[in-house]
Amino acid sequence: MTSGCGNRGIEPKGGAEMEESIEDRVASLAKSCRSLKEAASAHSSRWQHEADTLSKQAINHVSTLKKLQVDVGSASEKDEIDQQTADKLEEELYRARTMLYNGEVSSLLPAKANGVFLRMLLGPTNVRATLKDGRYKVKEEYNAYRDRTALMFLAFPVILLVLKNKIWNGCFPALPVQVYQAWLLFFYTSLALRENILRVNGSDIRPWWVYHHYCAMVMALVSLTWGHPSCIRKQQGVQLFLGWAVMQGVAMLLQNRYQRRRLYTRIALGKAGRMDVVWGETAGVKGQLGILYPLLFILQGFQFFIGILLLKTAIVEDKSEWQIVVCGLLLVLMACGNFINTVATLVAKAKIKSKMNKKSK
Repeated sequence: MTSGCGNRGIEPKGGAEMEESIEDRVASLAKSCRSLKEAASAHSSRWQHEADTLSKQAINHVSTLKKLQVDVGSASEKDEIDQQTADKLEEELYRARTMLYNGEVSSLLPAKANGVFLRMLLGPTNVRATLKDGRYKVKEEYNAYRDRTALMFLAFPVILLVLKNKIWNGCFPALPVQVYQAWLLFFYTSLALRENILRVNGSDIRPWWVYHHYCAMVMALVSLTWGHPSCIRKQQGVQLFLGWAVMQGVAMLLQNRYQRRRLYTRIALGKAGRMDVVWGETAGVKGQLGILYPLLFILQGFQFFIGILLLKTAIVEDKSEWQIVVCGLLLVLMACGNFINTVATLVAKAKIKSKMNKKSK
């Protein structure tokens, strides 16, 4: 017992020194954090000042570039310079534009404002990537998403059409059709969201293809409210639409396979930017025009036919649903818009080919 009492009476060695040591370490850490904060603030201020200076230079260069593009075009039209000189100047300006809008310089340019669609879904969130690697990852994710969904876009209607004859005795049940329509709504919404983010990050997606997906979103949403697809009144329209979807899925697979290769080639040649993507249902490559473009025109004609059929049904029937009219109008609008943009792409390609032939001569 004596030994135990004696042990309790002895203070641990180094207790005060340990407490003081901990206090010193905490004080040292706090002082180091303050120094680091001040250094980071100074660095941030210097970086912001340099970024502002470079941003002003980039904006001035873009303004000069646009003015020179107009001047070269005007001089060429007035025959103040020959065509060969004009082509060389345009190539130089294109290379200058590529340097401004691709790579690190593009992050110094003012970002495009979020559109209404992005503001509705995400609010005022800044979706522009500050680093070029981040922007490229956004683009690659968009391409990967298109590859994944192209297979589903083809497989979903094929399965429904097969099951109709094998299991459902020639009549689509309501639930599978509504599940497909819900998937279309999700697909077009996510596609439009990704495309809006790509445009904010400097991609060249034509506005029409984003509007096209808005129309497809509305049509899928309206179709969900249509009710049960009666075998007597609505099965023909559903079957025609599924047939069109199968053709569309085949076209998407062809585009994703061939157009991606062409885009990579154009980027390697300096004729396209790293953030550029395939333009919806238009861009083609040499060797595929004989397959892809006829398929696209057939698709557009089929889409127009389904829209007219729905509108005709709404006119003939006394008690037709409002969904028939809306879906018919949207199909006609999308078919006409797709046709106009496809023809515009063909005309642009013909002009480029003609210019290249003149240069070779």
